[in-house]
Amino acid sequence: MKKKTEQTAERLKIIPLGGLEQIGMNITAFEYGDSIIVVDCGLSFPEDDMLGVDLVIPDVSYLKENQDKLKGFFITHGHEDHIGAIPYVFKELNVCPIYSTKLTNGLIEHKLEEHKMLTKVKRKIVKYGTHINAGDFRVEFIRTNHSIQDAAALAIYSPAGIVVHTGDFKVDYTPVYGDPIDLQRLGEIGKKGVLALMCDSTNAERPGFTASEKTVGKTIDSIFADNTSSRIIIATFASNVDRVQQIINSADKYGRKVCVEGRSMVNTIDTASKLGYLHIPDNTLIDIESLKAYPDEKIVLVTTGSQGESMAALSRMANGTHKKVQIKPGDMIVFSSHPIPGNEKAVSNVINDLTMRGAQIVMQDVHVSGHACAEEIKLIYSLVRPQYAIPVHGEYKHLVAQAKIAESLGWDHDHIKIIHSGDVLELGDNYSKISGHVHTGAIMVDGIGVGDVGNIVLRDRQKLAEDGIIIVVLTLDSATGTVLAGPDIVSRGFVYVRDSEDLMDSARAVLAETMEALEEKNITDWNKIKGDIRDNLSDFVWHETQRRPMIIPIIMEV
Repeated sequence: MKKKTEQTAERLKIIPLGGLEQIGMNITAFEYGDSIIVVDCGLSFPEDDMLGVDLVIPDVSYLKENQDKLKGFFITHGHEDHIGAIPYVFKELNVCPIYSTKLTNGLIEHKLEEHKMLTKVKRKIVKYGTHINAGDFRVEFIRTNHSIQDAAALAIYSPAGIVVHTGDFKVDYTPVYGDPIDLQRLGEIGKKGVLALMCDSTNAERPGFTASEKTVGKTIDSIFADNTSSRIIIATFASNVDRVQQIINSADKYGRKVCVEGRSMVNTIDTASKLGYLHIPDNTLIDIESLKAYPDEKIVLVTTGSQGESMAALSRMANGTHKKVQIKPGDMIVFSSHPIPGNEKAVSNVINDLTMRGAQIVMQDVHVSGHACAEEIKLIYSLVRPQYAIPVHGEYKHLVAQAKIAESLGWDHDHIKIIHSGDVLELGDNYSKISGHVHTGAIMVDGIGVGDVGNIVLRDRQKLAEDGIIIVVLTLDSATGTVLAGPDIVSRGFVYVRDSEDLMDSARAVLAETMEALEEKNITDWNKIKGDIRDNLSDFVWHETQRRPMIIPIIMEV
């Protein structure tokens, strides 16, 4: 890191490119002079109205425009909302290394391998306490706790001052794996003088402390102890390695074999066990083909689908479409998670389907959050003591809740900065200003297409989903414009034609009248013909059905 000189006039710029006012798609650029570093590179999952969209990734146009300044991507932990966009971004922006802890690197490598990019992207594994020099920056990785192992906070040193970025964190004094969060180091950095704290806001509205992950282990153990005659099926987040470890511990204790189902779950467990973060006793894991070889009371199935995802393993079991697992009366289904906001209905539907098949449902006391509640956030503020508070990671209400916490601790309102994605926040000693705005946005991934689905395409898909489509086919004489054949009407998602013959006959009559009027005026311009067909048929359909299907006229000339 370059030392500050009297000639240095630059301010530190903090530029969030995603992750604010939303859950997911976390990515923030830090810029000083000719250096840019990036913290996290995550995706988000599509909203309900993003029909056909698989993933949403951040628009990194600003980084592309300034790629000559890029010095490194620094990743706080291995969740999808922090690493999921890496393969897509690095296809266009592969100019600097990715720095992360060991497990996080392993999960990133798996993603890069899936995209055939493993040998093309530079990666460096960083231990806690290590300092990485990156242009005008120096970055230190600090141990924290979260719902995935190897999570880190970052101390970002620049000539303008130190910024502490907590990443996603909680204060867990009894973690399942590894040591508690390094509060001592955070306090030591606080004594140096910290310019800004960027703190996780997810649970800022919740009072008190987040419970330790080990408390879930006690509940899981009691479920195994009390249920000695039927299968246990546990749905949890694929990335929660500590949760899976506690399930494996109880399964081993009570003599059950563990079967893992769901691609993301299998991938994470494979990576974590190879790297030594998951300890599985010999002969404990079985594949799904071996389930029938064991009695129900000797099996626990760990699966994806805790959020009601339609294609996840548990959802397919619930609706009877899973090829290998059929739900039986008496099966105990444990939801070791809380529904993410917006997923409540989907989870409820899965629970109803499982219950109709005779399963017992357990949801109480089998999940704790991986994010800090209000008292833990207060603890971090008291240790770090920043000049400026910058709430991050959460919806707008979460950011406001953390701002209120900072204010209650004595931070002046002018030193609490709630910023938006794309804002350019300039910071210096007792200096802060939103100096501009850069282009940000969401790029939709649909299959192998990246960015080819935009708002117009989504609007068309929504229209098709709501009211269907009508295709009108006509054959015209190329010389005179006279109708030689048709109009024929093809309908999909609008009405069932065989049950609506009167409506279709009336629609054809409207089209015939339209074509007669055009012929009388000697109009042969295709655009005019298509426009009149579309307008007249749309008015008729709305009058008869109160619907607005998409109408596509197809004209052929002979």
